[in-house]
Amino acid sequence: MSKKSVLVTGGAGYIGSHVVRQLGEAGERVVTLDNLSTGFADAVLYGDLIEGNTGDQERVNQILNDYNVDTVLHFAAHTIVPESVSNPLKYYGNNTCNSRSLLECCQNHGVKNFIFSSTAAVYGMPKDGLAKEDTPLAPINAYGTSKLMTEWMLRDLSAASELNYVALRYFNVAGSDPESRIGQSTPNATLLIKVACEAAVGKREQIYIFGTDYATPDGTGIRDYIHVEDLADAHLKALDYLRKGGESTIVNCGYSHGYSVREVLEMVEQVNGKPLKIIEQDRRPGDPPSLVANTDKIRKLFNWTPRYDDLEAITRSSLNWEKKLLERG
Repeated sequence: MSKKSVLVTGGAGYIGSHVVRQLGEAGERVVTLDNLSTGFADAVLYGDLIEGNTGDQERVNQILNDYNVDTVLHFAAHTIVPESVSNPLKYYGNNTCNSRSLLECCQNHGVKNFIFSSTAAVYGMPKDGLAKEDTPLAPINAYGTSKLMTEWMLRDLSAASELNYVALRYFNVAGSDPESRIGQSTPNATLLIKVACEAAVGKREQIYIFGTDYATPDGTGIRDYIHVEDLADAHLKALDYLRKGGESTIVNCGYSHGYSVREVLEMVEQVNGKPLKIIEQDRRPGDPPSLVANTDKIRKLFNWTPRYDDLEAITRSSLNWEKKLLERG
């Protein structure tokens, strides 16, 4: 088996499945490793799917060997921020320890390229609400810290070996495949646009606004929402960058502007043609008033140009996916 392969951990999940699809469409030989705890086998549209954990070194070593893997895209992780606060060891175990185990396998097999799914949570609460890659790192929960620790492991391993990496720090990922082949199916989701679209189709009775007294134009929190299709494309651009000899680096993934909670809910109402039942509540601890990406670096370094930088397009693709899930029953 001479052709090199790309291993995608967590490739049956929301973001990973979109990346697997784009890799497959680009002609890459893909193998997905996912324990299907939050992912779905039918979301993997290309390549082979192997059920298992990234912390299982025997399984990972076998895949790296059998598939002649030279590139790993690592998505497998727990991602629910409130849960990381109440159960931090779960996050350090899966997100940090399993990543360390995976990296050891990669080192032993001479994997050249590693692309890591990181998060804007590493920044915590930047003073001005704008995060550049060199903004001080101050995560305020175990989720952000667990991801940052993996970034540090990548930094140190890259310095000591031939492995090169790109860590992509995601801001608020939203939307679904515009053709509704795959989307976000996670039960008990916490991402605003997903939750609002669930409310729009009747899966939830109401939607909550946590905090209406922030120092923002309408008093609600502002976030930088990036369409999952553009985020997936950023991973393919990162892979191309590494294959052309690019040095290890970290980039933000967002659109460099944000929308407030109220603006998002108004768009969901507009696209769906019906009002939502909205309940206002107090702020949640740890929610920054505003968090927006500076994306100058990724645009310049990877020649990355978003195609779906439009709140209506993001919302419409999300709503179409929720309607499809409803039809499936």
